[in-house]
Order: sequence, then C-alpha cells, then structure tokens
Amino acid sequence: MREIVWLNSAVNDVVRLRDFIAANNSEAAQKAAQILKKSALLLAAAPDIGKPVTDLIGYRDLAIKFGAAGYVMRYKIYENDIYIVHLRHYRELKFISQIWQ
Repeated sequence: MREIVWLNSAVNDVVRLRDFIAANNSEAAQKAAQILKKSALLLAAAPDIGKPVTDLIGYRDLAIKFGAAGYVMRYKIYENDIYIVHLRHYRELKFISQIWQ
C-alpha cells in the first residue's frame, strides 16, 4: 500500500478550513477535518480516483462532498507515495464546474 505524505501546505489548509468552520460550528469543523483525513487514506488504496489536472502533469484533484458543498484535494502520485499538496473549499476555486462534473 502507498504511503500518504501531507505537505505543510496541505496541513495548513486543513487548519485554515477547520478554523473557518469552527467560528460558527465546532462540531462541523471536527467532522470536516475527519472527512478530509479519511479521503486521503482512500487514496492509498485507489490513487487514481481523482481527476487529472490538465495543466499540471502528474497531479490529480479529488472532489470530496461535505454537506451542501465540498472540498477539492490536490495530490501527486510519486513512486510509491501520495503527496497531499493542497485542499480548497469548492467556493475558493475559479472553475468549480470542471471539478464537480
């Protein structure tokens, strides 16, 4: 099984996203952080489930539904490891329709 490696940028994104939600609902913030971590673990077993990023060779985006919205996890498969690079709420993305199709 592949190893999941969280880059500092992705860890910072989880903290930022969790803190944003926690300002209004600490329970939902905890659940969001958990679903992001669980989604990363899914990549170890099925690394190709995300959509390839057209302008970045080797990068993929995994759409993660959460409540009425969701997140996008950008990652890169390199040798036997999966690097989680960034996480964004779908409202932060310019071209959300391309990711959620």
